[in-house]
This record gives sequence, C-alpha cells and structure tokens, in this order.
Amino acid sequence: MTSTATPADRPGTGPAPVSFPELAADFRWGVATSSYQIEGAVAEDGRTPSIWDTFCRVPGAVVNGENGDIACDHYHRYTEDVDLIAGLGVDTYRFSLAWPRIQPGGRGPANAAGVAFYDRLVDTLLDRGITPWVTLYHWDLPQELEDAGGWPVRDTAYRFADYAELAYDALGDRVVHWTTLNEPWCSAMLGYDMGLHAPGRKNFGDAMHAVHHLLLGHGLAAQRLRARATGPLELGITLNMGHSVPASDSEEDRAAQRRADALGTRVYMDPLVHGRYPADLLEDLAARGVELPVEDGDLEVISTPLDVVGVNYYSSHQFAGTDENGATTDKDGLPVVRGVPFGRPVTAMDWEIVPEGLTSLLLRLHEDYGVPMVITENGAAFDDTAQDDGTVHDADRTAYLVEHIGAVAKARAAGADIRGYFAWSLFDNFEWAYGYDKRFGIVRVDYDTQRRTVKDSGQWYADSIRLTREASS
Repeated sequence: MTSTATPADRPGTGPAPVSFPELAADFRWGVATSSYQIEGAVAEDGRTPSIWDTFCRVPGAVVNGENGDIACDHYHRYTEDVDLIAGLGVDTYRFSLAWPRIQPGGRGPANAAGVAFYDRLVDTLLDRGITPWVTLYHWDLPQELEDAGGWPVRDTAYRFADYAELAYDALGDRVVHWTTLNEPWCSAMLGYDMGLHAPGRKNFGDAMHAVHHLLLGHGLAAQRLRARATGPLELGITLNMGHSVPASDSEEDRAAQRRADALGTRVYMDPLVHGRYPADLLEDLAARGVELPVEDGDLEVISTPLDVVGVNYYSSHQFAGTDENGATTDKDGLPVVRGVPFGRPVTAMDWEIVPEGLTSLLLRLHEDYGVPMVITENGAAFDDTAQDDGTVHDADRTAYLVEHIGAVAKARAAGADIRGYFAWSLFDNFEWAYGYDKRFGIVRVDYDTQRRTVKDSGQWYADSIRLTREASS
C-alpha cells in the first residue's frame, strides 16, 4: 500500500472551516466516485469492455488518448481508500457498480469474481461505519449491448432491469440506498447526440429515444428492486441540473429558456414524478420530426414512486433566442437556443461559478415536484499545483465548497427537503473525454505512484463536517 496523508497530518490553508447549523440535524455528508473513473482493472476477474473502453481507443476522442485501464487503481487499493474516506469523517460513500464487471456482456448470470469485489468493498465500508450508496449505472454500458443498438433501442432497458436485479440480489442484504442512473442527460445527449462521450454517436433522434429508454430502464429496475426488497430500501435516480434563466425579457429569450429547461430538466422530472412528458417538449420534438417511442404502460413504469432524487449541480445558465447576429433560427431552420455567459469566474472546465443558482434550483424542484433530495455531486476542477510533498493548497476549490454548501443550507432553511451533500469527487480521476487533464478531487492522486494526499479542500470539508455535527450535539 502507498502512504496516505490525512487531514490531521498537517495544518490547513485557505478559508477557515465553517459550521452550517441548517445542515446539522438528520443530514448526510459524503463523497462520491464512479467505477470507470477510479477502478482500473478493466480486464481482470471476468470484466468485459464497456463503451468507454471502446471510446477511449478512438483517435482524438479523449485528451492525450488516455483511458481508464488503471485510473486510480481502486480495484486493488480499496481498503486503503476506505481508510481515507473514514479519515474524512463522512458517513456515506456514493460509488457505482461496473455493469460489465457484474454481468459481463450485459446478459446472463452474475460474474462471481466481479460481485466479490463489491462484496468486499461494501463489507469494508460497513466495518468502518460508512454507509454505502450504490449507483447502478454511471455510463459504463457493456459494449455488446451497444453493438445491439445501445440505449436508443428498447431492449437495453430490459437488460438494465435484469442487471439491477442481479446487483440487488448480491448486495441488497447490506445496501439500503440505491440509485438507478447517473445523469441520463449525459448518457443520451453527450453520447448519442453530440458524440462527445461514449459511444460517440451523433443523431438527435437516437438521443431522444435513448432518453425514453433510460427512463424506462430506471422504472423497470425500480419495480424489480421494490419487488425483491425484504428490508429497508431507499430508491432514487440522479440527474444533472442547473437553474436556467432567459438572457432578457424578450419573447425569443424566454422561449429559448423554456426549450432548454424542457430538454434539461422537465423531460426527466415530469415523467418521473407526474407520469407525463411536457406537452411543449413533445411539440418541439414533433417540429424536428422526432417522436418519443412511448408504449402503453411506459409512463406508469417510469413514475414508479421515488424515495429521493439525486441532484448533481455544477453551474447555471442563461439563454438567448437569437444568435450573435440577431437571427432567431439556425442553419437548419430550428429556433436558436444559445447559452450566454453571466460573466462570472469559471472553473478549469470553463463552467461559471453560480452558487445562488443551486439554491434557486433546489427551491424550484421542491415547489414543482415535492421530492426529497440529496446533492449527489457538487465540486469543481481547478488547475492544482502540488507541493514537493504532494500537498495541494487549493483555496479556490475550498471557496467553491463554502459557497455551494452555503447555498444548500439556504435552500433547506427555506423549506426544501434536502437530506445530504456528497462532494465530487473524492479523488482526482479519469475525467471522461478530458482524460486526466482535469482534477476534481478533494484528494490528490499522483498517477505515477498512486499516492493519495488529502488536499486543503479535503481538510476543510472534514473540519466543517465536524463543526456542523458539534453544533447539533
């Protein structure tokens, strides 16, 4: 094992720890990761390729041609990593299962060796007093299912439900908290419309079919888990969302914001909670020659009751309905929906820092949908500079956490039912098409040595959790 620096090993720099009294009682504190971004061991113990293993081999698809073959080597270092998580003082660890590790090829029985890894991880977490929060799908679709059509075809939803049942049968005796999908918008739009994520396809109609089948897969999996549960079960889905506003009060800008909100938030939340797709979205899609492949009973399945909605928040946006030259339609004759910067400071991802947008989003979700929420991801990439001893004085990331956890506290004080906050990410890791170029971690990973070092932001997080808990004792 490599050595690990913990928060107690060194004094912190940057913003001082903060107590958040609004978040002191009955509130979860956690960290989050995903399988392909940290596990490595892509060809060990029966795991077969996912769409990300394939996509990483496409020339030019990923910065520097990098991949998740080793990543943070978590598959071999999980005991060390659980010790580190415990040292941060969090009570919950959100992680995802690798579908092709548990069910190679996406069909057939469970792979005993793959399941055994998650058995060991879950048991180790529980031994250290940390609650496991499992995500079933964080984008690593088995390549064989993509070869058969991927998420744009209906059968993939049923394959996902089968896999979910296998995973629950293996871990459901110890795991209470289950998330079906992480960020279906990214799976559908980045993967099948924009071609920026695996599998790298570019067809808007396919992407919208993927949206429906991802939601159907969620609902089918939710039904399977509820039918099999004999003990406590908290079931949810995680969506990436932001607060959107029109760039002005013009009719064009208000229409652009409505369209963006329909494709970014309401296309998911309306069927999940209300059992219907937004009428204005269906009209917009019809104008583009796209019809969602809804069959009888689908919306009842999709709206299987949720216990919690996971909210992944990174930024907010304003939209204009005209291009830079004032035109209201693009080259294809479609209405313009153009993001317009607020003029705020940005992270290394070039995402604007808009903490008050998180408060607005949470209050909107509370008012429109009335669902319990957990912040399942929130954090920032910055261009970290490590000292000779590996330490990172990341005051910019700490300031981001101060502002955004404060935004959560404001929303909770205003009545939103928010039950936890998980920092993204525990580790610097494989950041999808950006390879290893962007670092989100509150723990630095030296990819040459795999040494983990808690950054100043990680120390601040640990100290602030402690202070907040003390406020309620």
